Amino acid sequence: MSTTRILTIFAAVLYLVFWLAVIAVSIYLLSLIIRALKKYINSGEVRKEKKIIRKSLGELLKENRLRCKMTQEFVAETLGVSRQAVSKWENGTSDPSTSNLLAIARLYGVSAEELLRSAGDGGKQRKESGARSAENSASEGKES
Repeated sequence: MSTTRILTIFAAVLYLVFWLAVIAVSIYLLSLIIRALKKYINSGEVRKEKKIIRKSLGELLKENRLRCKMTQEFVAETLGVSRQAVSKWENGTSDPSTSNLLAIARLYGVSAEELLRSAGDGGKQRKESGARSAENSASEGKES
């Protein structure tokens, strides 16, 4: 065999190995994407629970602010944040930082622990009442 023929075969083998490696990497990346999507889909319940807890913390912040007869603007000025930040905390769009949560608790005359515990309990109570109503709906459906 001539050296030209050997080089041609070697180039063809390298070309084939290159494309096999590209295909293998593509399959691996596709499997990683599928795993990530499955994990995200299966975490729906956890995401819903976190959303409920966040909402209940926001509702609790708003409830305490109204109890103390304060405006969002007053709370914002006292804490040194924007009124929009206070609004986001109360709507559950975002959560206050730890230092802001401590300052809010002092401002409202409650402990930060009490705010967080109440928010966590509120989320659990909502989840339990939702589960109970789902069970009741299911049992009513069986009776029909």
